[in-house]
Amino acid sequence: MTHHPTGGDLLVAVLRELGIDTVFGIVSVHNLPLVEAVDRELRFVPVRHEATAVNAADAYGRARGSIGCALTSTGTGAGNAAGSLIEALSAGTAVLHVTGQIESQYLGSGRGFIHETKDQLAMLRAVSTYAATVPSTDAAGRVLREAARAALRAPGGPASVEWPIDLQYAPQQDEHITVTPPETAHPEAAELDAAARLLAGARRPLIWAGGGACGAGDRLVELLARTGAGLFTSNSGRGAVPEDHPQVLGNFATTPAGRALLADADVLLTIGTHFRSNETGDYSLALPEAHLQIDLDAAALERVYPAQHALHGDAHAVLGALLTRLPEEPPAPGDGPATGSAEPGWTARVASVREDVRASLHDAIGPQAAVCDALRDALPRRAVIARDVTIPSSSWGNRLLEIYDPRDNVFPRGGGIGQGLGMGLGAALARPDEPTVVMAGDGGLAVHLGELLTLAQEQPALTLLVFNDGGYGVLRNMQDRYSERRSGVDLTTPDFSLLARACGLPYARIAAEADAAPVLTEAVASGGPTLVEVDLAALGPMKNPFTPPVKIPTA
Repeated sequence: MTHHPTGGDLLVAVLRELGIDTVFGIVSVHNLPLVEAVDRELRFVPVRHEATAVNAADAYGRARGSIGCALTSTGTGAGNAAGSLIEALSAGTAVLHVTGQIESQYLGSGRGFIHETKDQLAMLRAVSTYAATVPSTDAAGRVLREAARAALRAPGGPASVEWPIDLQYAPQQDEHITVTPPETAHPEAAELDAAARLLAGARRPLIWAGGGACGAGDRLVELLARTGAGLFTSNSGRGAVPEDHPQVLGNFATTPAGRALLADADVLLTIGTHFRSNETGDYSLALPEAHLQIDLDAAALERVYPAQHALHGDAHAVLGALLTRLPEEPPAPGDGPATGSAEPGWTARVASVREDVRASLHDAIGPQAAVCDALRDALPRRAVIARDVTIPSSSWGNRLLEIYDPRDNVFPRGGGIGQGLGMGLGAALARPDEPTVVMAGDGGLAVHLGELLTLAQEQPALTLLVFNDGGYGVLRNMQDRYSERRSGVDLTTPDFSLLARACGLPYARIAAEADAAPVLTEAVASGGPTLVEVDLAALGPMKNPFTPPVKIPTA
């Protein structure tokens, strides 16, 4: 039994066990002991909104491949965090969210105690993979560790703990309890044998990697070499294999060339992907009948597409088992058809499609291609690329801007606007020795403009690229194409140079293609924060206005 003076000291001990050195949150009368201990012993980052606290903690964990922590107040504070908890739940990312609670003697009384809300735990359960109340001073350590284990256990997600303020101030008794980790599912040998035979006999194989494949990159690389397959990815699977690998097709499955390749493939292996609507053209994408699917989430197997072999298990382990069942070496050229290798010309066609889809997109985005090229040139190979929901992100940031490691690929998987800067802050503080860039739109940034002050206060190596088109450009494009008038899409935009000056941030502007390289090189090399405005009106339009793959019934 370990004794801690307060709940804050206990929280610090648990965070150290988890390898967390930075915590994001807002101080309150109902979490003061926690914030004071974290600020004294670790690093506390006082963000300006609870939603940002969770977004930053989420990205902190993503950028490290681990878990992050957010502290919020009770009631409205916990409610403010709910949207970002939904993002972490959608993405399956590990966040330990610790929120305050009113004094335990008044819980559930409904008397209007300050910060009280009706059934806060039910709200937290709705937006978290785990939620619990600290019931006593001798149970707090157990509850915190159970929450962290739940957040880290695949398929993962946020875990919320509400902690009554009187129990936070009280001395803590922490009993370490050893918990046996649950057994991981693994397919039967007969299932693996049958799947391996189908894969070994493939003449035109393709692989599709989602977020569940990000921990199996080494085995994916070996599988590509052994089969000659092309590798599509979802947005979440980017970087599982570095995107400059010649067999990596990337996030281009719904392009005409990608669809044609899928139509001609004789076997498709999908790994840890949930086939989200925007990555399958609202499920219009046709897959080969010979479909092998690997997923640790049993509910994901065959949820969208039927699978000839549905393999329930961890991607790294299942791919390892399949590799042991495949021929060690492909045949030499000229030996004719053989198991374990693609037919002559297939891998070359994959490489050709890879180049074609990228060249086509590069051409289609017009002057923004200069920004894409300059950004990748300015960044070192390992750098976090955080992207909010904005046209440049959706059109080319999520596909054309190369990613070489999944921990560098940070974006709101649930599609919510305004989370990019918070995520970038968390990632930048998780990896302070490497630069971070945030791609945001003026509309999305306005959701949390206050976090510019957090950026100025914390001084991370973060370049904030604001693509300014005076509103919600993607919805404006949809309305211009399908409606007779615009509604809610044209917004007042600040003078970003004055805004940056008011916050004490360096400012630069890209108004022409020639500006992109010098501006971005200087911003990234500065080692600190810079707000870079991309003036889209001055830069010039894309060749075709971008609209998302969303059905408009009246179109």
